[in-house]
Amino acid sequence: MIVPGDAGKSRLLFAIAGLDPDLKMPPEGKTPLTKDEVGRLRAWVEQGAKVPKGTETRAAQTAKSSHWAFRPPVRPAVPTGGFQNPIDAFIRQRLDKDGLKPSPEADRVTLVRRLSLDLLGLPPTPEEVDAFVRDTRPDAYERLVDRVLASPHYGERWGRHWLDAARYADSDGYEKDKPRQVWAYRDWVIHALNRDLPYDQFVIEQIAGDLLPHATQDQRVATGYLRNSMVNEEGGIDPEQFRMEAMFDRMDAIGKGVLGLTVQCAQCHDHKYDPLTQQDYYRTFAFLNNDHEANVAVYSPEEQQKRADLFRQIREAEDDLKRRHPPTGANTWPGGRKPSAATSRNGSCSARTWTRFRRAARSTCRSRTGRSSRRATPRPDTPSS
Repeated sequence: MIVPGDAGKSRLLFAIAGLDPDLKMPPEGKTPLTKDEVGRLRAWVEQGAKVPKGTETRAAQTAKSSHWAFRPPVRPAVPTGGFQNPIDAFIRQRLDKDGLKPSPEADRVTLVRRLSLDLLGLPPTPEEVDAFVRDTRPDAYERLVDRVLASPHYGERWGRHWLDAARYADSDGYEKDKPRQVWAYRDWVIHALNRDLPYDQFVIEQIAGDLLPHATQDQRVATGYLRNSMVNEEGGIDPEQFRMEAMFDRMDAIGKGVLGLTVQCAQCHDHKYDPLTQQDYYRTFAFLNNDHEANVAVYSPEEQQKRADLFRQIREAEDDLKRRHPPTGANTWPGGRKPSAATSRNGSCSARTWTRFRRAARSTCRSRTGRSSRRATPRPDTPSS
């Protein structure tokens, strides 16, 4: 829009002067700039379009905004009234302000039904309703809440909201829309909610779980949050184009899901309303783009145990071979180097023999394992280069 030092190539000047029929400014109903204002803007462009020092950008000005979303939360004082639940005190205060009266207390059947539908998305069974109705203990409702929260359906009910923010789907999208195996990430979200994983850890593992020290399989699976973008496998596409589309989609997921902001504006300019600069946007973009991705095999607990047993057998076989065929002259390679490929004169293990054994051992491991591993984390957005 602006070419510093060349007003003739700056489309902005053509637009505000009414010389560009496809980009007329200002919009209809708005007051156009005067000739003097257009002249001053043209002179500014010809002089290099430099921003005077000390002039704040709109994003910098917005950063000083007092909008509630950017103020740290402060716990307010609870209104008095002797309510058992502080939330009821706030509700009653607002009802009194508006001249309204609270509804009558719900009966027990209605209460257990509301609780179950709200927390689990499922109605209670007749047995559960009867049990609560007959429970006359003072803390019967608290016990009911604890039991409902302990249900595995709790994570299923509330995890779906986060999965929407993560763009979770069981297919790739676009023209081919092939099935994708990403159920392991879905299950990770459900289990994280059911075990009450702290929110900071919930976010850390999804954005950088594979970068944590000694990352577990579950922490690597959590990064599926960043790999739910649509995948285009049509024949005539430019893979790099859709890889970049996926990167922008990741930024959108972090912006909306984690920050609660629509960050797409900063792809082209500083955000007009939120304290987010274009530089901030692409700094975060570079962090996400600075990684080589590959498929991650995810194993069930039974498969993990089987793999551990096989690798243990390999280590034992390797240790036994080292004991029976030590390297020439010592139990370690002389001078820290392996012997030559040719067999040594005294018949000890050579590098060639050692290499063949390792290949045979690992081949045996693969044949025992078969194809039982499941690639359950999302596939990379584009084939590995």
